[in-house]
Amino acid sequence: MLRFFGRRVLLVLVTLAVASVLIFAITNVLPGDVGRIILGPFAPQDAVERLNAELGADRPVAVRYAEWLAGVVRGDWGRSYAFDTAVFPLVAERLGRSLLLAGSGLAVLVPLAVAAGVAAARREGGLFDRVLSVVGLAVGALPEFVTGVFLILVFGIWLGWLPIQALPPEGTGPLTVAAHLVLPVGCLVLLLFAYLFRMTRASMIEALASDYTRTAVLKGLPQRTVIRRHVLRNALLPTITVVGAQIGWLVGGLVVVETLFKYPGIGSLIHFAATNKDIPLLVGCSLAITFVFALGNLAADLLYAALNPRVRHGRNAH
Repeated sequence: MLRFFGRRVLLVLVTLAVASVLIFAITNVLPGDVGRIILGPFAPQDAVERLNAELGADRPVAVRYAEWLAGVVRGDWGRSYAFDTAVFPLVAERLGRSLLLAGSGLAVLVPLAVAAGVAAARREGGLFDRVLSVVGLAVGALPEFVTGVFLILVFGIWLGWLPIQALPPEGTGPLTVAAHLVLPVGCLVLLLFAYLFRMTRASMIEALASDYTRTAVLKGLPQRTVIRRHVLRNALLPTITVVGAQIGWLVGGLVVVETLFKYPGIGSLIHFAATNKDIPLLVGCSLAITFVFALGNLAADLLYAALNPRVRHGRNAH
């Protein structure tokens, strides 16, 4: 297991190194003249050149990348043009909020979808399976701004049960914080439930029909033991992979949800940086999301290996 862990950590480091090159190239090289982008197409050429000199954008790309990477390692991620403040504390604050929202969503979504998928697979073709499949697909097909507006209108305005803003006032207790997160978390659950439910259901049906399950049943093992030790252990592997891949999107791709519920997360910060041509801030946000994505996949790989010995010890292990 230690050797597997070491290989996965090394792969994460290589992934981050490659991602850093791509992020820097896409945000600093491909757009072209940074000064022209910031000042606009009608700005005088001498003003553009002065701005490029102030920003250091007139130096060779390799030098700029080396300095930027050294700064990243030291915790100096540059300075935001729009906010005139250091990028790292700003990104860290927004990232913490997005992690809280994404973590709360996963804490509700994963147990709910897995339990529903397991129950539907054990009653394949039954009323529960059909109803949940149809309702899940219908709700999952709706874009998040539709489900979000629906939740705000029903539970926030008409019934007045829940706050419509996800960010609570400063100094409030954990119960108030949780109450403010209910609606955006509900929006995330409705958006992703069908995908995770169908993945778990399909894996469970395949595992229930496998030879090792029939062998366990013929041995006379209790049904709960067969499900827990033999079926779930194999059926959850694809679900773990999917959840690991969704973590990066849950942290950085929730621009619509954060906008609807006025939640200052990193998704809305990326949108702000892109629309305001704040390149250091855009690079910092992209790097932070890449880091979270890599850690999420590392955690999924470790959990996958813990459940599947063939992954830990190689494909030839029995």
